[in-house]
Amino acid sequence: MSEKYFVTGATGNVGDQVVKHLRKKGKNVVAAKLPHETTEDSVNLVYKNFDFNNPDTWTECLKGVTRVFLMRPPHISNIKRDMYPFMEYMKNSEIEQVVFLSVQGVENNKIIPHYKVEKYIEKLDLPHTFIRPSFFMQNLTTTHLSEIRDEKMVFVPTGEGRTNFIDVRDIGEVMALMFLNDRHLNKAYTITGGKSYSYSEVAGCLSKGLDLDIKFINANPISFFSYHLKRKRKIGMTLVMLALYSVVKSGKGDITTSISEAILGRKTIGLDQFITDHKSLLLGENI
Repeated sequence: MSEKYFVTGATGNVGDQVVKHLRKKGKNVVAAKLPHETTEDSVNLVYKNFDFNNPDTWTECLKGVTRVFLMRPPHISNIKRDMYPFMEYMKNSEIEQVVFLSVQGVENNKIIPHYKVEKYIEKLDLPHTFIRPSFFMQNLTTTHLSEIRDEKMVFVPTGEGRTNFIDVRDIGEVMALMFLNDRHLNKAYTITGGKSYSYSEVAGCLSKGLDLDIKFINANPISFFSYHLKRKRKIGMTLVMLALYSVVKSGKGDITTSISEAILGRKTIGLDQFITDHKSLLLGENI
């Protein structure tokens, strides 16, 4: 039987890249989408409606599937209620590998939801690979876009703590490669970009790349929480962000590994290149 891959979050940043790289390898992909999303099937690719809270969608999505790319949607914080049932369904469906998009430092941070996902996958004895990337460069063009574009600031509670950034284009390719060699089964990899930055240095890179004065403002946790709630960010997601930024502030996020480059066989995309590639978006020219 030929391999078939199911990709959750396929219309998002990382999932889209996983789909892209699996198809480059000639793999058959079933890609998850939401009912309201407009997509188009093509060679080796079919989109199907998927909802972690709707078991009726699971059967069709996993029909004939042998391997799954799993990610936690940002709005899901109650892992036991909203993700455990689907993980149990994968176990009962005899899925041969789950590649889970986790986060750097998850093994030492029980607060964040990804910790529960990893532990339950292990408890179920699902064959797995955990990828634990450092902070996404794309956080700057999604979560923090409006503050950079409209307010000319980077507003995070990190002090001068340093963290590593990696482009989701590199993450997606790494995730896809995990499926192609069984030596990655039941392994966990912390993947990063080439160097770490403080957020004041990130603001400096943005200022240089955009030819603007982008300021770093070291938010206190209360003002950060209030800022994002006023912008309709969900409480659960905001709390997860605070937990992750507390790791940065403590200095524990300053981790750089060579694993990404070893897997990819090339250098990872740098922050300056990322800013150049997304300059129009960061300047608001795409609005």
